[in-house]
Amino acid sequence: MPDLAGRVADGFATRIRELEESWLSPLAVRSYETRGRLAPEDECRLRTPFQRDRDRIVHSKAFRRLKHKTQVFIDPNGDHYRTRLTHTLETTGISRGVARALRLNEDLAEAIGLGHDLGHPAFGHAGEEALDAVLRERSGGGFRHNEHSLRVVDHLEREGRGLNLTAEVRDGILHHTGPGEPATLEGRIVRLVDRVAYINHDIDDAVRARVLDPADLPRDEIELLGSTGPRRIDTLVHDLVETSEDAGDIRQSEEVGEAMLSLRSFMFERVYLAADAKPNQERAHEIVRAIFEHLTDEGHSAQAATDYVAGMTDRFALAYSARLER
Repeated sequence: MPDLAGRVADGFATRIRELEESWLSPLAVRSYETRGRLAPEDECRLRTPFQRDRDRIVHSKAFRRLKHKTQVFIDPNGDHYRTRLTHTLETTGISRGVARALRLNEDLAEAIGLGHDLGHPAFGHAGEEALDAVLRERSGGGFRHNEHSLRVVDHLEREGRGLNLTAEVRDGILHHTGPGEPATLEGRIVRLVDRVAYINHDIDDAVRARVLDPADLPRDEIELLGSTGPRRIDTLVHDLVETSEDAGDIRQSEEVGEAMLSLRSFMFERVYLAADAKPNQERAHEIVRAIFEHLTDEGHSAQAATDYVAGMTDRFALAYSARLER
C-alpha cells in the first residue's frame, strides 16, 4: 500500500496537466501555471495549488464564522434565512457549474467563491456601511469588505501568518466587487455570479420575512427571468454561459444583464435601503460604532479595532454591545 500511494502521488501532477490540456479551454488558467504564492512552499503531491487553497479557506476560522454572519436580516429568528455562509456556498456552487460549462478551471473558481466574503462584517450591508462610516470619521480611510477579505487571507488567519494563497485566488477575492476586474475568467465568473446568487436568494428571504410580496416584483423583469428563484438562476446561468462562450469573455446578454441590474436596483430600493429596514440599519450602525469607539478608547489602533469588529458574528457583536450597555 505505501508503494501504491507513492506511485499515485508521483504521477498526480503529470496526470492533471494532461487532463487539463485535453479538456480545458485555451482561456482557462492551468492549475500548475499559477503565478505563485507570496511565500514559496513545496506543493502538495495529491492536490493542485487551487485545491490546496480551497482546503485552506474551508478550514479557516473566518470561514467558520460566516455561518453566524447575516446576509440581509440581522440575527433572524427563522432557521431558513440565508447567512453569509450559505450565500458563499450558493455562489460557489453556481460559479463552479459555470466554469465547468465553459471548460474553465473549476478548482480556481471554487476557491475564489469560498473566499470572496471572508472579510465581510456582521449585519450584512448595514454592517459594512457602519464600519466604513466610522473609519472615514476616525482615520480618513474607509472599509470595503473585498479589501478586508484579502487582508484576512494574507495577514489575519493562522495567528497572523495568513493562508499564503495563490496569486489567482487572491486576485479573485480582491476584485469580486469594486472598480477593478479580476485578471482571470474564473474570477470574473465569481464576480458576476455573486450578484446572481444574492439578488435571488435575498428576494426569497424578503418574501419569507414578509418585507416583499411576490406580486410587488417588477413585472417585465420577472417575465423575462422567471417567476421563481430557481427559474431566474437557470435563465441567468444559461444566458451567462452562452453569451460568454460566444464572446470569449464572461458576459451577459444586454437584455438579461439589464433585467438583472434592474432587479438589483429594485432590491436596494425596496429591501436593503427601504424605510422598513431603517430601524435595523440604525441598530447595526449604533452597535458597530459603539464597539469600535470602545476599542479605540481603550488604546487599540483603528486597524486593530477594524480587524476585531469585522471578524465578529452577529450574535457576538450583539452580546458585546449588550455588555457595554450595562
